[in-house]
Amino acid sequence: MTPAPRIWVVDDDRAVRFVLATALSEAGYDVAGFDGAQAVREALARRPAPDLLFTDVRMPGDSGLQLLESLKQAHPQLPVVVMSAYTDVASTAGAFRGGAQEFLSKPFDLDEAVALAARVLGDREPAPAVPREEDATGADALVGDTPQMRQLFRAIGRLAQAPVSVLVTGETGTGKELVARALHRESPRARRPFVALNTAAIPAELLESELFGHEAGAFTGASRRYVGRFEQADGGTLFLDEIGDMPASLQTRLLRVLAEDEFFRVGGRELIRVDVRVIAATHQDLEALVAQGRFRADLLHRLDVVRLRLPPLRERRDDVPRLAERFLQAAAAKLDAPPKRLGRGALLRLREHDWPGNVRELQNLCWRLAALAPADLVAPQDLDGLLPARPEAVRPDASVPAAPEDWETALRAWADARLRAGDADLHAQARERLDRALLETALAQTGGRRAEAAVRLGVGRNTLTRKLGARGRRG
Repeated sequence: MTPAPRIWVVDDDRAVRFVLATALSEAGYDVAGFDGAQAVREALARRPAPDLLFTDVRMPGDSGLQLLESLKQAHPQLPVVVMSAYTDVASTAGAFRGGAQEFLSKPFDLDEAVALAARVLGDREPAPAVPREEDATGADALVGDTPQMRQLFRAIGRLAQAPVSVLVTGETGTGKELVARALHRESPRARRPFVALNTAAIPAELLESELFGHEAGAFTGASRRYVGRFEQADGGTLFLDEIGDMPASLQTRLLRVLAEDEFFRVGGRELIRVDVRVIAATHQDLEALVAQGRFRADLLHRLDVVRLRLPPLRERRDDVPRLAERFLQAAAAKLDAPPKRLGRGALLRLREHDWPGNVRELQNLCWRLAALAPADLVAPQDLDGLLPARPEAVRPDASVPAAPEDWETALRAWADARLRAGDADLHAQARERLDRALLETALAQTGGRRAEAAVRLGVGRNTLTRKLGARGRRG
């Protein structure tokens, strides 16, 4: 009779160790539990290694990642599943870099863990190990605890080690460049350059030179040789944002570089060879562009070896509080001020918002709150004008007609009520309220982008900035 596969469970939390070991035992495995790395090493000195090992990351003494490193040196074929409640890019990528077979996020479903054990025991190939780099921190780090983000972090951890092209898709403001930077930072190319280029931000006639460089005299104004982005990224990663806006003529050149790893500078005769990993991103439907003849199908196949989709913020509202806290802390550090905190009512407002501008919109909002909120604790009223009013928050006023399009009648009723109450300086009050309503509504519509808000309102950006500054000083 074939002996049952042996599984070791390493976790300093007795409850986690017990329930996982029990579930695995009931599934027919021979299970032993350990409370730390040292206990595992002592057991390995007395008996053979198990067929599979589950280990927590954060434990007294050596961490699970340190245990993983020593196990891979002594028992390179031993499959290891890393478990952690701290699911981020650095943790998952560190686990896979160290040779983990899989990453299991806590809290986990016991049936899922048992199914994972059955799957892993049939595949013993360890992942290649590479040196560990410093973890990413700060306001620009990818943040999220929702299932969608945990799945994304696991995918980044795996793909970082694979020398394949990645297509990152998602709405504007979801953080596609952050994913590209994480893929580079956690990869064997981390010590080489990361070069980013937004293809939609460069005029079509200049984009070829930006990508491939040019020789002196190649065109009017080319007084000296220019090294393009592909050469700058040699040995590292080139991130091409908004790839769907690339002109058709350049799509052909890009396809050749991806296929041959070589190109000529504009006006040059020297064949340039490069070793570059290309990560592309778009908010557009590339398949639809292919159907319309605006994007090459063969280029899409080259770029879309693996596709990562970033969920919009409205699909992961549980991440909003943690993201907002991170942005408020970063803003406070820049402003050299104590960080603002979000009150319960303000958090509720943020979670209810649909975030059409996604994470970038939330970041802009937090910067405005850091600069303008009057108290350290952000209250719901501090969000008035910055976020659309909730339908239930709109209360009828007997002195003001309810129809929003009849604003002149509403203004007359307001002025009549204030004059009857004996108010003075009514013109200045009305102008201030009009400016505030227009400015805050335009900023909310444009995700906080002042230049766009100024254009849509028909005022100069300096005028808008001056009015915002005056409003902030009064607040």
